[in-house]
Amino acid sequence: MKLLERLPRESGGEYALRTIKENIISLELAPGCQISENELAAEMGLSRTPVREALMELAKVKIVDIQPQKKSTIPLIDCDMVEESRFMRDLLECAVAELDCEMAVPADLERLRENVRMQSLYLDGCYTGALVELDDRFHETLFAIAKKSQVFALIQTISIHFDRVRTMALSSVKAGRIVQDHADLVDAIARRDGAAARELMKAHLGRYHIDAAALRSAYPQYFK
Repeated sequence: MKLLERLPRESGGEYALRTIKENIISLELAPGCQISENELAAEMGLSRTPVREALMELAKVKIVDIQPQKKSTIPLIDCDMVEESRFMRDLLECAVAELDCEMAVPADLERLRENVRMQSLYLDGCYTGALVELDDRFHETLFAIAKKSQVFALIQTISIHFDRVRTMALSSVKAGRIVQDHADLVDAIARRDGAAARELMKAHLGRYHIDAAALRSAYPQYFK
């Protein structure tokens, strides 16, 4: 498991939750693997209580399967849960993209364009981890421009089902299409074309439908 740097004033529970989530999304904790509360606590330098609380929180959205007296399991990818997560993001992010066309200022556009430039650089070097982080930051920035940062924070837990598939897509040859989506979206926001921004976001979030067969072929062991 990849350990994250603990943030200032971050509680043990918050650190455990953030670290476990990031490792599930990055597939370091792969679908189908077993995890031990004791082992996770030892790795993160925490007591069992914050780790247990983090696992219980993740179990609420069915991304961890807790079995009493046994090791917990990271479930295989459930396409129904991925679709539910994508549906929520579709509704919210399409609306946010449209709002950004009204609210973005030049400094906002430059932040987005710089992010896309960095994505292109990492794409050439095949740095999947960095691409995932930049992708997260890109979408977080869209919410921030629309003054909906709290909404972005609220959707992060259930979004984990979609985010695992997104990691796979960014690990595949389709990653270039995803980066191009971001560039096209920034152009639409710069033109203040709300209808185009909404449609581009809808197509962007729907890419996993298009790539479902390829992802299943590349990662058959990860799907139900």
